[in-house]
Amino acid sequence: MFEVSLDLAFMLIAAAFAAGFVDSIAGGGGLITLPVLLLAGASPLQALSTNKVQGVFGAATAALSYAAQGHVDLRHQLGAAAVAFAAGIAGALLVSVIPTEPLRLVLPLVLIGIAGFFWLRKGLDDTDRARRIAPASFTAFVVPLIGFYDGLIGPGAGAFYMIGFVTLAGYGVLRATAHTKLLNFASNLGGLLAFALIGAPWWAVGIAMGLAQVAGARLGSRLAMRIGARLIKPLLVTTSTLLALRLIWQML
Repeated sequence: MFEVSLDLAFMLIAAAFAAGFVDSIAGGGGLITLPVLLLAGASPLQALSTNKVQGVFGAATAALSYAAQGHVDLRHQLGAAAVAFAAGIAGALLVSVIPTEPLRLVLPLVLIGIAGFFWLRKGLDDTDRARRIAPASFTAFVVPLIGFYDGLIGPGAGAFYMIGFVTLAGYGVLRATAHTKLLNFASNLGGLLAFALIGAPWWAVGIAMGLAQVAGARLGSRLAMRIGARLIKPLLVTTSTLLALRLIWQML
């Protein structure tokens, strides 16, 4: 049984489709779905937890789509995914303990920095480069940090995974996007597990939105694989900038 009226349910489903499309390419789908959930009458905690429900559908679909086309070997990512999952649980469980306001103040500047990096960095394409950090170190230090943030706050986590793969692991833009999705799914799932215990998500709404996410993510990942960095870069710049502006607007 839906927790909202039929017209609001259709609005949420449409938002989830758009979020799945955007998130499968550049991350930032929460920029679309979280405000709509709040508009539908969810409390902040209900909105965060319901957003995790629908988000795992889209991230899983994108991860499988990229893997099916050979852009990522999911089995080689299982260790990193387990770390992201545990970090997501920890972040969500500590959401009422750790003060997040200082992080929220800094986050818009970080997101604008990410947008500037991808917009201004010359020669940033789908070609792999020399890595600056070993895979084991990336899993041990970078993945838990972003996974913890994903459970604690969430917006922009996909972009943070992405920039980590590009700047530290040396991946090209398309390969970085493909590798981001399983980790994003894992930390989302960890956050969902914790929020399910404390946040009372709207399960029916979240699952309905999740099915729409599947459709959006399939379309988005197909376009990203067809066009590559020429699509991913501008969309990543746009979503990071809009998310930063939204966070600034909330503070004001």
